Amino acid sequence: MKRIGLINPNTSQATTAMMVDIARVYLPQGFAIEGLTAKQGVPMILDEKALAAAEEGVISMGMELARRSDGLIICAFGDPGLERLAETSDIPCIGICQASMMEASAGGRRFGIATVTPDLVGSFVAKAKALGVASLFTGTRLTTGDPQQLALAPEALLAALAIATRQCFEEDGAEAVIIGGGPLGQAAEQLQGMFTAPVIAPIRSAVEWMVRAL
Repeated sequence: MKRIGLINPNTSQATTAMMVDIARVYLPQGFAIEGLTAKQGVPMILDEKALAAAEEGVISMGMELARRSDGLIICAFGDPGLERLAETSDIPCIGICQASMMEASAGGRRFGIATVTPDLVGSFVAKAKALGVASLFTGTRLTTGDPQQLALAPEALLAALAIATRQCFEEDGAEAVIIGGGPLGQAAEQLQGMFTAPVIAPIRSAVEWMVRAL
């Protein structure tokens, strides 16, 4: 049995459960997954300060999970602590932002991001540059309204993200669109079936990458 550890840098146990449930759908026979929730921090990472603050918790959770896991997934879209965790553990590590950008940009495909967090847009640009895919990134389209309130209203969240996704395709020229955020996992799953062009669900991207790695 191969075991995957899923790290939720947010403090919401409900979000962890949701993300684990999504991840489990994409696991083949012979794989198991365990989720771990941050003990300190915020229920939903909304800006770069909170993203940076989550790093130490990610390292701590990662080292705990590494003792009983064959691979680790960081389930926050900014991939906090990913580089450090990859250096300090001796097992494969992937973040959902990294995995989804790798999938979205495959074959030189132009990609955009649809999400709810305006204060994290700069981190998406930095990530695209770090991965060498900045020239393919068409930019981020945002929903309107308070991100946390929207995340608590699944139907409204889905409708708002559908608008942002359509803008990425029709106005920005994206050939694939990433739904940017771990807590947006359920909406990302639904949006995949609403468009003929590829809509990338980051949790799925990370799980499929990890299964290949293991």
